This record gives sequence, structure tokens and C-alpha cells, in this order.
Amino acid sequence: MDVNKHRPIAIFDSGTGGLTVAKEIHRILPYERMVYFGDTARVPYGTKSKETIVRYARQITIFLMRFNPKIVVIACHSVSSIAFNTLCRNFPHIKFADVITPSVICALKTTRNHRIGVIGTTATISSRRYEFLLKRADSRVKIYASACPLFVPLAEEGWLTGQIPLEVARRYLSPLVKHNIDTLVLGCTHYGLLKRTIKKVVGESVALIDAAEVTSRWVKDILENDRGSDNGAPETPVLYFSDLAQNHWKVLKAFWGSDDLRVYKGVIE
Repeated sequence: MDVNKHRPIAIFDSGTGGLTVAKEIHRILPYERMVYFGDTARVPYGTKSKETIVRYARQITIFLMRFNPKIVVIACHSVSSIAFNTLCRNFPHIKFADVITPSVICALKTTRNHRIGVIGTTATISSRRYEFLLKRADSRVKIYASACPLFVPLAEEGWLTGQIPLEVARRYLSPLVKHNIDTLVLGCTHYGLLKRTIKKVVGESVALIDAAEVTSRWVKDILENDRGSDNGAPETPVLYFSDLAQNHWKVLKAFWGSDDLRVYKGVIE
């Protein structure tokens, strides 16, 4: 057995939203060992300062190092937009994958009129990371961005469809639709759960770029190119959270779709 291949994939997020990424990676790479950390005690990250987000990301990375991962997936747009470069510098021996790079690549391949919408947390949108990467790759692109902070609590509460999430989506997305976008990047891992509602507002002609889908393929390609993918027996993911609320199983089932999981409380310092 190749010991390096059997090292786990580590994934972390500010809370439970990153489970959408973890679930998709597990679906296409079922034989991989997986360790997930969700910082539910300090969620959300999207309204916090850059310094705080970087500090939290460093603490979680140090926690995950005990599992000797072959790759660390940053399943959080706020961390990806603000702390990705810092983490790469501070932990040069670790291979990192973010959720923004594959989303940018997919958006550029998808758009036909070069009008791309980006929605995300306040931190992600304020960082202008998407705008920088999209413009650097193609100067013809016009980017229309909007922070949608209420989408996260709606997803966490399971309010994915109905009049309330629809009205919130209209408030956030109607200005983007007026700019005739043909592609919309869902710049937060929670937002994929609201795709049905988002589609009702932006219309079927607008392509949605879901970070969970594009990041899972990105990670698969990285591992296959490095010949680091595992093909052993199917593995049950191990999940750590900095806080386990009374309704944590309800939330986990909403994001994962089943309770076939090993869940623990993880303490970070």
C-alpha cells in the first residue's frame, strides 16, 4: 500500500456550508479518507476582519496537521479570498486548494457575453478577489458583485424555498439581472442549497457556478495529476466541529443528506 496515497483529504470551513464541498468530493472520490473541520463556534466569518479570518484559518490548519493530510481544501470563500496566499506562505509544505480558483476558471469557460455576476459574503465581495482573478484572466469581462449575507442563515435554518427566501433573493439578485449577466458565481458554499430559489429570480438562461461541483472536480484533477488518489475501500468521513449545537444532527442531515458520519467536537487553540 502506498502510505502517501492513503493520507486523508482535509477540508475546512467556517461552519457547515463546506459540507456541500465535502459531500461532492466524497461522491466522486468515495475511496478517499476525509477529515472535515467546521468552525461552528465562530461562524460566520463573512462579517469579521481580515486579521481575524487569517488567524482562525491558521489555527484550523494547525489542527488539521495532526492528520497528515495530502491536501487541505479551503471550503470557505471568505478564507479563500482573504487568507489563501498567507496560508500557502506560512505552510509551504502543505498543498492547498481553494474554492475561488476553480470557480473563476469555470465561469470564464461558461460565459458567452462576458457579463458575470458574483454573490458572496461581505468579506468575500469586499476583498474583490473574484474581480481581480477574472479581470487578470480576461480583461473583457464585466463583473457585477453583490453581498448576500442573509443567504447563510436561511440555508442554516433550512429555509431553502418559499416566499421568505424568494423575497430575499429578489432583493439581492434583481440588480444583477438588470445587467444582463449570463453567468452567476455562487461565492459561498451555503448558496448551492438555495439554487432552486436563485434560479427563480435570475432565470433559466443564467448559468450557476456551484463551488461544490467545480471544487470537487478540481481536487480530483490535482490528486490524479500528482498520482495521489486512493482506490482502497470506501471510507466514512470524519467530521469535527468547534461547537455541537442541539440541532447539529438536523443541520448535518440537511447538508449531507444522511447521518452516516462520524462526528466529534474539535478543540482549536
